[in-house]
Amino acid sequence: MMKSIILAGFGGQGILFAGKQLALTGMDLNKNVTWMPSYGAESRGGTSNCTVIISDEEIGSPIVASPDILFVMTVPAYKKFAGQVAPGGIIIANSTMIKESCGRADISEYFIPATELAYEHDMQMSANVILLGKLLKITGVFTREELISSMRKSIPESRRELLELNIKALDIGFNHE
Repeated sequence: MMKSIILAGFGGQGILFAGKQLALTGMDLNKNVTWMPSYGAESRGGTSNCTVIISDEEIGSPIVASPDILFVMTVPAYKKFAGQVAPGGIIIANSTMIKESCGRADISEYFIPATELAYEHDMQMSANVILLGKLLKITGVFTREELISSMRKSIPESRRELLELNIKALDIGFNHE
């Protein structure tokens, strides 16, 4: 099994955090992983994306031209990466921001109003984890329990309140129809 994932949006949306959680979960499960962040010079509001590869085999290169999965939060990122998704691939998009499908018949697209749900549940900074929950549900790349176990290890004790918030956000996305 090898899965390549591009996560993309604006800085400040937690794109790198979501990608890092996927990579850390893979590491916890003794998978081969790469995590390669890319972001603009702005600290918030500029472009932000990362590439994650999770594999049972050795990974030859961290560069991904055609990802299996696109996790996307904004229209500019959607426009940039939707055409690159491999045939048979999956797009999981934040429909609060992205209103239209790219129209490709050779991929599957799933839309969830992640930002809207985050505000509805008074979790304004958690749209990324809501979308991550949807990614887990749709792709099965990891189980909910595997990702939560990894989050428990990676979130420092001094930030434990964020763990419960992230679990709640993950569940909102995982259970959203």
